[in-house]
Amino acid sequence: MNEAKDCITDGADDKQIDAIVIDDEKSTVFVIQGKFIGADKVDAEPLREVLSSWIQLQDLVRLQEVANARLKRKLSDVASALDDDYDVAFELITTSELTPAAHDDLATFQEQLASDDEFAATINLVDPDELRRRYDIALDKENPTIKHTLTLERGKYLNMTTGGTKAVLAAIQLKDCLRFPGIKDGTLFQKNVRQSLGLNNAVNKAIKSTIYSDKHRDFFFFHNGITAICSRLTLVDDSTLTLQGLSVVNGCQSLNTILSCSERVKEIDDTYIMFRFYEIPQRDRADRISISTNTQSAVKPRDLRSNDKRVLSLKKVFEQRYPRGYLVTKRGEVPSADKDKRFVLDLSELGKFLISWHSQRPNIAYSENKIFDKYFEQLFKRPEEYRPENAQALSEWMGQIWRNWGQENPLGLNESLLSMKSYAPYHHLYAVSMCFAIPSGAPDRVPNPRACLDAVSSDGMTERIVGIAGTCLNTALEAAANEPQPANRVFSSHNWIKAKTCLAGINAAIRQYFAMLPTLPGGKELSKSLRDALTLPAGEFEYRWAAD
Repeated sequence: MNEAKDCITDGADDKQIDAIVIDDEKSTVFVIQGKFIGADKVDAEPLREVLSSWIQLQDLVRLQEVANARLKRKLSDVASALDDDYDVAFELITTSELTPAAHDDLATFQEQLASDDEFAATINLVDPDELRRRYDIALDKENPTIKHTLTLERGKYLNMTTGGTKAVLAAIQLKDCLRFPGIKDGTLFQKNVRQSLGLNNAVNKAIKSTIYSDKHRDFFFFHNGITAICSRLTLVDDSTLTLQGLSVVNGCQSLNTILSCSERVKEIDDTYIMFRFYEIPQRDRADRISISTNTQSAVKPRDLRSNDKRVLSLKKVFEQRYPRGYLVTKRGEVPSADKDKRFVLDLSELGKFLISWHSQRPNIAYSENKIFDKYFEQLFKRPEEYRPENAQALSEWMGQIWRNWGQENPLGLNESLLSMKSYAPYHHLYAVSMCFAIPSGAPDRVPNPRACLDAVSSDGMTERIVGIAGTCLNTALEAAANEPQPANRVFSSHNWIKAKTCLAGINAAIRQYFAMLPTLPGGKELSKSLRDALTLPAGEFEYRWAAD
């Protein structure tokens, strides 16, 4: 609820922008315009409003001067996201259907947005059918199962069984690709090693160029094809193909680019793309196919770090130390039922723990790209250099922290913090480490995670330390929000949480907390017991791992 509320910019001076959603997982800024009306048809006016917001977003300085307070704050976040090369996607949400003239305008706007090299963007229509489909997916969000039926053209497909596996090779019209569910929200690509990379890379630009050129009929020959797997495949009447548990494992970039040119695609005939449909009910086999089919083109290191020798060694050592534990190294991987959930650790989360605790840079933890590209060498050390007990301790600390970030909000955290559940909990973890470093007189050192946990577990003080750290994080945010801002600027909690300067505020809040504790009723005795528990020997500290 808080995350959704934080995204809304609707109101006076919203400049045709009803909401801005910054999705760090997909590295995309979604700009939302909604038209919820009772009429059956909606004209091109909402589309022109979207185009207007696209033009205004190209001058963030000017837009921030004239926008309302909610939009000003989100624009600060947008600027940071664009600096990190996030894509921009406009979505027009309507409960009606577009008129024919509006559809023509949509096609024109799609081409205009996609062809601008300096500020490329996509525009998608979210109509009643798409709203209904997204609602169904939301109800089954943990494991959405996609079903789809399409009609194959006679003479343009091949049905076979090879290696004991059903397979259908078919030439599918580009316009039929638009009907595949799950392209817009990425659910069609659950088993793919990566999501959409946007329109700005060379391959996707070439796909787009072919679609808009007079060579579009050669698309079938220019393209390598798309690989899709499903749990069940049925071909009826030699033309109707029914797919259950559908997932595209190679072709995410192509389908997203085709969707971004949807109105142009609807107009062109005799333009095909090759699809390979395989019936693969076995999960491990599906994972191998997903990786194998993506090795013909460059995949960023963060997508395939699961095969790095340091990760594999860490997995081996961790699972040897905790026989009922499991280190999840691949996206979509599910531990077997005999594993103890207390000792199940995800590689992506471990990277965020390491950069927050050992590198003392929780402000970078939101970016998996940076963790698995730029800082991978510093974070993932050889197993003999990093004990699995420390990885497990970080997981246990974070488990305690997450208990305080639910709707109950036991620590009374600020709403702005609760709206940043993708980032702020890792600052909470950092604050826990500083609750040991500062009382121990080593604010420039990093304490051993296992030693910290052992020091307070015996006295049952773990929850109290997590509570102190959360309170100090909350205090730091509120202190920063009360500082004077430059003219025409509004304090942005998202920008604050992503800036390194927030760390100084957290440290100051922790120092102030322990300085004031003895002056409270009964504080001297409490202060002494806390300091005794939080003061660790010098040998339990090390220098932070550089990550900036």
